[in-house]
Amino acid sequence: MSPRWEARADLLVVGTGVAGLTAALRAHALGLRVLVVTKAAAEDGNTRWAQGGVAVVLPDEHDEGDTVERHVADTLVAGAGLCDEAAVRAIIADGPAAVTRLRDLGAVFDAGADGHLARTREGGHSAFRVVHSGGDATGAEVERALLAATRDGRVPVLENHIAVQALRTASGAVAGLLVLDASGVPGVLTAPAVLLASGGLGHLYQATSNPEVATGDGLALALRAGAPVADIEFVQFHPTVLYTGQGARGRCPLVTEAVRGEGAVLVDATGARVMEGVHPLADLAPRDVVAAAITRHMALERGGIDDHVFLDATHLSGATFRTRFPTVHAACVAAGVDPAVDPIPVAPAAHFACGGVVSDVDGRTPVAGLYAAGEVASTGLHGANRLASNSLLEGLVVGTRAAEAVAADLACGLLADPRLAVVLDLPTAPVADRDSLQRVMSRYAAIGREAEGLAVVGSVLDVSAVDRGLSTRALVEDAALTLVGRALIASAAARTESRGCHVRTDFPTRDDAWRRSLLVRLNPSGQPVLGSPDALRGAA
Repeated sequence: MSPRWEARADLLVVGTGVAGLTAALRAHALGLRVLVVTKAAAEDGNTRWAQGGVAVVLPDEHDEGDTVERHVADTLVAGAGLCDEAAVRAIIADGPAAVTRLRDLGAVFDAGADGHLARTREGGHSAFRVVHSGGDATGAEVERALLAATRDGRVPVLENHIAVQALRTASGAVAGLLVLDASGVPGVLTAPAVLLASGGLGHLYQATSNPEVATGDGLALALRAGAPVADIEFVQFHPTVLYTGQGARGRCPLVTEAVRGEGAVLVDATGARVMEGVHPLADLAPRDVVAAAITRHMALERGGIDDHVFLDATHLSGATFRTRFPTVHAACVAAGVDPAVDPIPVAPAAHFACGGVVSDVDGRTPVAGLYAAGEVASTGLHGANRLASNSLLEGLVVGTRAAEAVAADLACGLLADPRLAVVLDLPTAPVADRDSLQRVMSRYAAIGREAEGLAVVGSVLDVSAVDRGLSTRALVEDAALTLVGRALIASAAARTESRGCHVRTDFPTRDDAWRRSLLVRLNPSGQPVLGSPDALRGAA
């Protein structure tokens, strides 16, 4: 099937989350012709589901004694030894300016009694430094402001078109995209620069906080374009996703970490504290610590038959909870829970991909013409475990920097002529049954992993995957999940230690021999294999 139409731009942005829209707006301001591409509606990205806020130390609006340096230190601790410290410092230092730019676009954050921005504290933070909007609707406000600015600035958004593969020149540079519309009609978009801002991979698992679009498409596209991915084994499970019954599937309502920041505690069915004695920060320990503790507690409680615990926020009045956390309150009421009276049933669920396409803090990857920002990227900010509310911060900062990098690279003549892009027919790729993949990933490759279980996942993928032409959105997504699942299993099997989000029950301790990122590339036959560390961010 040959492409039936073509469009050209200077920069193609894949995704309408915070990183993609921020980049598109900045590139447009710099005079570039920008086209944003999304496989769903513009409002259907992951950003609007972010509840907590933006972690940032603002001048004259911070806790006494809090500093950018303390924010850096908290991020490094949460990252469990795998953060790139230079990247952490660069991104966090740019945070105040990024938030100022967002407010200039019209984003409104909650104010405190003193007239300054209200701040809360989340897991892993040593201070109240998370600014928020609408109580627990920060992502929705960030998305609203960015989309309004995009529309006001007439930045075009091509909705309901999924990116199938990158177009490349004979020298291997990326110079556009092959896409499908909602009816499966193929088309070609050419540009000297493509920015992936397509989000994460939550739907590798049965239960996730992510919307339906989070199927790892950008990771798969980058791998097939020759880019490496790093730290893909580190999938953060949010400790407190609303438990709606055994066998919950798809996107489950998030119970923001800020509820614990306001004093709520985790308890089991008997009322015993789950985090008592587990970590000095107790219920506000880093997410990997809390999620793992809940999992262990569920395994031990009543012979391992419990599949959830409870978040007790009954110290807050009904009016206070409803005002501070309207999104969580609405989800609880819909599930028949009154958080002012009843502890909220919660369980961990897949939440955030800490790794991704290898890139530097300016979004550049080792493949000319290919850039990445946001959850799809691995800049070195998150390491083995993301610090709460650093994701919106990263999207704002790296989205801006990536747009500026594209403009600079274009001006210097470093990018390929898109007229040299080689246009091929729709590709064929292995596609596994999504339900089977999600079941084995949830059973064997979630919070607790061991060699035998990881081998089971690999065997299921080998047996169930069938080569299919990627002629529909569903096939593109399932092929991406299949490839990303294989990449994750390869890294998880190789890392014989427990670190951050990666918990090996057969290797339960941290081993500093593994204090390094693992890279995955595709071999000539298209199989994920561990690659050389030479392609890490320093070479991007």
